[in-house]
Amino acid sequence: MPATASVAPATALTAATLEALRAIDTPSICNAIELFDPERRGFGFTTRTMHCLRPDLPPIVGYARTVQVRAARASSRAAEAVRDQRFGYLDYLATPPGPTIAVVEDLDDARAGFGSFWGEVNSNIHRALGCIGGVTNGSMRDLTVIAEGFQLLAGVVAPSHGHIHVVGFGGDVSVLGMAVRSGDLIHADRHGAVVIPHEIAARLPEAVALVARREKLILDACRARGASAASISQAIAESARVK
Repeated sequence: MPATASVAPATALTAATLEALRAIDTPSICNAIELFDPERRGFGFTTRTMHCLRPDLPPIVGYARTVQVRAARASSRAAEAVRDQRFGYLDYLATPPGPTIAVVEDLDDARAGFGSFWGEVNSNIHRALGCIGGVTNGSMRDLTVIAEGFQLLAGVVAPSHGHIHVVGFGGDVSVLGMAVRSGDLIHADRHGAVVIPHEIAARLPEAVALVARREKLILDACRARGASAASISQAIAESARVK
């Protein structure tokens, strides 16, 4: 991965847009994205089993800061080089715009999660630099003392940091079945995470409302006295015509 990378879209989203997106759960965001691009049913979101640190937290929305790590074996590089790589990552993490979400790919394959990138200290470092959460196929630990308000989605819960070290940052990663580029807009909650295309982000709240209106017709039909296959089928057909 390059030591430096373009980390942001040409124009950062407004605070109002980010706030509106935080008010929506991640499954609803996925539904809304599909209205603009039906092919997004097949990619752009997490698909692997994961642990959510704080299921009761509201959704988080931020710009991806990508990093690759290993922990099963110590780095073959000199300690000074490992340290400099870590410091370079922190500079990258702090680059505007924010808020940011760290997307951490553990490269240890079948041993991913052997050592944890996330714990009390690293979560507080990230939080101090404007990062509000992380998504990783690797592990997390120190669950009761992770930085206040910080959200984590992780593939593994483990007790040790092992030989954790940064391999590279700022490039493309794949985490829990979701491909992410540096600067991508990430939405995440207890269900998982999804990449939101920047060009439709401001229009998603309206699309979510449309999906809700369509679903209401179906749900009302299901809850109606004397509901039948015919009445529910009619409601499904009518819902597709709702604008």
